[in-house]
Formats: sequence, structure tokens, C-alpha cells
Amino acid sequence: MTTPFDEEPHRRPGLFARLRSSFLTGIVVIAPVGLTIWLLWTVMGWIDGVVLPLVPSTFLPEKYIGINLRGVGLIFFLLFTIVVGWIAKGIIGRSLISFAEGLVDRTPVVRSVYSGIKQISETVFAQTERSFEKACLIQYPRRGIWAIGFVSTTARGEVSERAETGGRLMSVFVPTTPNPTSGFLLFFPEEDVIELDMSVEDAAKLVISAGLVYPNSKDPTQPPDA
Repeated sequence: MTTPFDEEPHRRPGLFARLRSSFLTGIVVIAPVGLTIWLLWTVMGWIDGVVLPLVPSTFLPEKYIGINLRGVGLIFFLLFTIVVGWIAKGIIGRSLISFAEGLVDRTPVVRSVYSGIKQISETVFAQTERSFEKACLIQYPRRGIWAIGFVSTTARGEVSERAETGGRLMSVFVPTTPNPTSGFLLFFPEEDVIELDMSVEDAAKLVISAGLVYPNSKDPTQPPDA
């Protein structure tokens, strides 16, 4: 693995320069692992703090082994969520949800809060059929300038009918850097969209890293060989 801090091959750096290079390389290796572990540990602790007070002490392993195991609340939360999802798929569950949403719709302030949170949840946890299909190249914001985009669907309905184009329109999401969750929804003629062989995940890494990480398993700082 190469890093931006590796020494150039034809130079003879001093001891301090070699130590500095090794230290920065170690940071590059340790930081992602350490931050990932810290984030997961923190999230588990937060979920435990919210869920465990709601669980009867009879079901807590701390009562039997005398040790407070982190992550037990997360397990209860996952099991509870699965059960709720299973019930919600049935006829009784759908009826209860429809009745509860009807009550919420008649409550002024709660209605706005619930509607916004529901839309965000449905967007974030969308099913696979709603995910981006392919990564692509498009010319944006003008011809001669290329941008990474994600093909979502083929444009349909009024958008497709009213657009002054003879062929199909493609819905393309153009993300911003380094935050790919924001961006622009653009509609391009199908012939102007160049689909890429790289996966959506690799294209997202390229966008997030501002072009520093290419989908190349040998050296991610370089594009793959043609």
C-alpha cells in the first residue's frame, strides 16, 4: 500500500524526515480503524443507554453474570425492530398504522414533524429497487467540463413528455464534494450519458475524496491501467 507520505525513491532523507514519514503513514493506517471502532462503540453505548432502562431486569444478562455488556441494548433494539417490521407487513399492522397516521394528520404541529421524519426515513432506508443503477459521466455545468453522476431512473410522466428531446431522458443525480448526500437532480438525453464500468460505491469514493481515491486495488491514488 502506498501513501502520500512515502519517501521518493532517489532521495536520502534524514532521520527526522524518515520518522516524520513513518509517523504520518501510521496515522493514515490507524485513523480510519480507530475512528470506526470509536464510532461503533459510541453508538452502541448510546443505544444501550436509551433501550436498557426500558427492558425488564429479568432479561438483562447483568443480573446473572454481574457484568454490564455493551451492545446488549443494540441486540434488543434489533429484535424489537424486526418484530415491529414483521407485524407492520400484516393486515392488522397496516390497519393500525393507517389509523395512527390518520390521528397524526389531524394534529397540526405533530403532523409536520412526523411527515418530515417519515420522508427522511423512507429516503435513507429506501429499498434496493430505488437505489442508483450506474455511475456515469456527464458534461456539467457546461460542455467540455465532465462530472461524475449516478443514474437513478428513466424520466417518466410529465417530465419526459414536455422535454424537447426526441429520445429518452435519464434522471441523473450529480453529487457535491466532499458531501455526496447533497447535489443536483438533472435530466439528460440518453445519448449524453456515458455509463462507467466502476461501481456506484467506487464512484462515491472518488467524489468524497475529491479525486484522490480511484477504483484501483493496487494503488488507490492512481487510476487503473487502461
